[in-house]
Amino acid sequence: MKVSVVGTTGYGGAELIRILHNHPEFEIESIHSTKDDLPIWQEYPHLYNIFDKKLEKPIPEKIAEHSNIVFLATPSGISGNLASEFIDMNIKIIDLSGDLRLPPKVYKEWYKLEPAIQALSEKAVYGLSEWNFEKIKKSSLIANPGCYPTATLLGLAPVVKAGIIDTASIIVDAKSGVSGAGRSLSRNTSFSETNENFKVYKVNEHQHTPEIEQQLGFWNSEMKPITFTTHLLPITRGILVTSYVQLLTEYTTTQLLELYQETYDSHPFIRVRPENNFPSVKEVAGSNYCDIGLKVDPRTGRLTIISVIDNLMKGAAGQAVQNANIMYGMKDNTGLDFTPLYP
Repeated sequence: MKVSVVGTTGYGGAELIRILHNHPEFEIESIHSTKDDLPIWQEYPHLYNIFDKKLEKPIPEKIAEHSNIVFLATPSGISGNLASEFIDMNIKIIDLSGDLRLPPKVYKEWYKLEPAIQALSEKAVYGLSEWNFEKIKKSSLIANPGCYPTATLLGLAPVVKAGIIDTASIIVDAKSGVSGAGRSLSRNTSFSETNENFKVYKVNEHQHTPEIEQQLGFWNSEMKPITFTTHLLPITRGILVTSYVQLLTEYTTTQLLELYQETYDSHPFIRVRPENNFPSVKEVAGSNYCDIGLKVDPRTGRLTIISVIDNLMKGAAGQAVQNANIMYGMKDNTGLDFTPLYP
C-alpha cells in the first residue's frame, strides 16, 4: 500500500518515516510540508543516505491519486481542514492531531481554535487501538488519540469498565518529556528552562481532559469529571501516568492484576507487570509498548495504577501505524515489533 505523510517536519512525522520506511506492507509514496522541494535529510540529518525523498506541498487531489492512506501529522487547527478536503476522495485518513477527537463545541472550548465541521468529527472513529478495534477496522477516518489520553485510558479501562471504582474518585498525575510539546521553539521548552527542572503546567485546563472523560463516559455511564494534572519532565521522550482510584469493595493487588492480564492478554503492546514490579519510561522508549503496574493500598482502599508509553510512539506515530495495520486487516504489530531502546 502506498502511503503519504503530511506534516513530516514535526517529531510525529519523523517517527512515521522511521516506522514506515521499514514496514513490510506500506511504502512511503510522498512526504509533505509547507517547506517545498527540500530533501528531508536537511530537516533531519539522521536520515541522510537512508531516506532521500523531498518535501512537497500538500495537494489533496494529487496525494489521493497516488496513495491509499494519508497520515496527517500537522498541528491542531490545520488537520481538520485537510481532512475535510480528503474525505470525499478514495483514500483512508489517520489524523494525529486533536481536531477530530471531540465534538466541535467542546473542541473550541478547550483548544481555543475553530473546530472541524461536525459531520467530519462525527464520522471519525477514535483510534484507541486495543479498545476500538472493530470500529477502526471498518473505518476510513481515524482520530488518533492524544499521548496523555492513551497512557491514561489504557491504565484505567479495566477497572472503569468493570464498574469496581468510585467514578468520582479518579485523580490522574501525568508527566511528559519535552518532545510532547512539539518541535517549535518556545521559552518554556528551551534547555535552560527544562534542564534540571520539573514543573506543572495547564493546571485543570489541559486540552486532553475532555478527551479522557469522553472515552471513560463511553465505558461507564456513571462517570464524573476527573482531576487531571500534567507536568513537564526534563527528558526528551516518554510519559508516566500515575492514576489513583477508590475501590468500591475490597480487592487485592493479585486479583486486580488478574483482571488486567485477562483484559489485555490478546494485545501484544500492553505489558502488565508482575506484582510489585513497576514500569519506567526508559523501558518503553522508542517502542509501541504500554507497560502497566498496579498496587492496592489496603489502608485506604485505593488502587494506584502506573502506565508508561513513549509519547511519540504509542502516544502518536506508533499507534497511528497500528491503526493503519488494523484498517487493512494486518496484525497489530506488523512493522512495529521491535524492542525498546535501552539504556
